[in-house]
Amino acid sequence: MIRPRDVVPGVALFPVRTPTLPPATHTNTFALLGDEVILVEPATPYDDERAAWLEWAQSIDRPIGGVLVTHHHVDHASAAAFFARALSVPLLGHALTFEQIKTEGAELREVHEGDRLGSWEVLHTPGHAAGHICLFDRQRRTLIAGDMVANGSTIIIPPEDGGDMAAYLEQLRRLDDLQSTTVLPAHGEPIDDPAALFGYYIKHRLMREEKVLRAWESQRAKLGRAPTAAEIVPLAYEDTPVHLWPIARSATEAHLIKLRDEGRISAG
Repeated sequence: MIRPRDVVPGVALFPVRTPTLPPATHTNTFALLGDEVILVEPATPYDDERAAWLEWAQSIDRPIGGVLVTHHHVDHASAAAFFARALSVPLLGHALTFEQIKTEGAELREVHEGDRLGSWEVLHTPGHAAGHICLFDRQRRTLIAGDMVANGSTIIIPPEDGGDMAAYLEQLRRLDDLQSTTVLPAHGEPIDDPAALFGYYIKHRLMREEKVLRAWESQRAKLGRAPTAAEIVPLAYEDTPVHLWPIARSATEAHLIKLRDEGRISAG
């Protein structure tokens, strides 16, 4: 693992070890090198990784304008206030994210849909998390994607923690419409064929949704009542290892909420 390294013009990558979900072991952090540097993903809770990250950040020979957190999950925001305080810069993020993380001692600066950070446009992209944001450079057609997509795995949509499957699919289509040439995810290598990845993500989610729907209908007929997510998973995720079924239950619940909201299944 090489760190830091330049990934596209004006963007440096510095992966840090985090308590993220396998197969990932690290979260990608980025330095957006404009007139002022924006550091993205204050991710790591580990002292040695924090020290390495700060040494890198302080070595950048440009003024730092802020530290930006894409959303509140532990593998993205564990050092949010810590890094902002250490560098004496504002912590940037969505208001819904600030409600979920520790911000003591940090100067907070909310960012909103359409705000500009140098050449980067803020996009509010709920679905994986209510306060999730991405950054898009229209001139370079480069997207900082946070946890909207990953290279090498899919993304969990936890309804118990603000996940919303309908919103997630809507935002995936929106991001696809941007026609990016490079997507920089928080997990995995840069993505140089974004259209193919967004297409796969949307197709995969809709395929799984149809399996959840068929499993719901089958179990409803068998049980005489609306089945639970746990009762659906063995049918809808029969192609998934059993040790991943707890994650699958959360995804199933997200699909069920969407299906109920659309009137495709009943609550009882």
